[in-house]
Amino acid sequence: MSASLDRPLRLLLLSTSVGALGSGLGGGVELTLHNIAQALSLRGHSVKIVAPSGSVTPFPLVEIEGTLQPTAQNEGRTAAIAMPPNAVLANMWAYAYQVQAQFDMLVNFAYDWLPFYLTPFFDRPIAHLVSMGSLTDTMDTIIAQTIARFPDSIGVHSQAQADTFSFGTQCRVLGNGFDLSLYQFCPQPEPCLAWVGRLASEKGLEDAVAVAQIVQKPLKIWGVLQDKAYWQQIQQQYPTAPVTYEGFLPTEQLQSALGKCQALLMTPRWVEAFGNVAIEALACGVPVIAYHRGGPAEIVQDGKTGWLVEPGSISGLVDAIARLEEIDRYTCRRQAEAVYSLAAMGDRLEQWFAAIFNHADIPT
Repeated sequence: MSASLDRPLRLLLLSTSVGALGSGLGGGVELTLHNIAQALSLRGHSVKIVAPSGSVTPFPLVEIEGTLQPTAQNEGRTAAIAMPPNAVLANMWAYAYQVQAQFDMLVNFAYDWLPFYLTPFFDRPIAHLVSMGSLTDTMDTIIAQTIARFPDSIGVHSQAQADTFSFGTQCRVLGNGFDLSLYQFCPQPEPCLAWVGRLASEKGLEDAVAVAQIVQKPLKIWGVLQDKAYWQQIQQQYPTAPVTYEGFLPTEQLQSALGKCQALLMTPRWVEAFGNVAIEALACGVPVIAYHRGGPAEIVQDGKTGWLVEPGSISGLVDAIARLEEIDRYTCRRQAEAVYSLAAMGDRLEQWFAAIFNHADIPT
């Protein structure tokens, strides 16, 4: 255990409220929560997870009934706070308030207004891991108020994500960590490309499909089909693209299939906070071709573990695919092992928690 903490902690992790764990609706937050729970458990900390009913996780779990929250990605800068009747988010935090005395710290994974607003009313410190960049004025305001009153309480995944906020210099950049033993290195790929993510407009899938149509190389698509109309529109727009939708797969099956691909394409139309799938690809030895913005731009080592392309440049993606033989797949795996292991993530988490305790003036 890091010298920054002198005893194991009792931690209550409150999941995203947009979907049950295991459903895929929570996007990368689901995998992030799992990996963090594993990293902390391996260090002797006690972890319990609070999540919407229907969740699946190997860790101690409290399932909470209620209506799921809407996602925040496409609401616009001036969006108001929405709380449905019998909101699972409110129910989760009501439970947390009742049991807080049993824990040393709470960790919030929900990108929503309520947990930040409630922070001053809790007796236990709350660490907030923010999963998105600046999206709405209301969220920016409440997060800024929280970090001003509770220094070091806001964690983010990348510097690019932090830079979208006016208070970004006060955020703690944590990256992420993975159980790399779950990812098999594949030295000899098949002649196909991969794209992984929620099928939703902000993820920019149409750019990857356009490239597949141009180079006539098979593109395999994995992820939750969140917007069926969007997917149908892409299919109509690129009728001769050799693409197949492979569904949403759990980690074990995804890594096996992803590892056989020549490259992963990441073509988001917004600033990705991090990009878990980039690390998953690298862990399998798969180079990553990504737009040069957001978290992926901090992960991909241009010319070594993939290529960074001007956002929106279809020709840039095509050129990068033509240069894939210059990338050594072993180098991709080594990068994942050096920076994104559970051990490395555990160190960063413990240092973060210790800083929060220091400001809260509570013994660790």
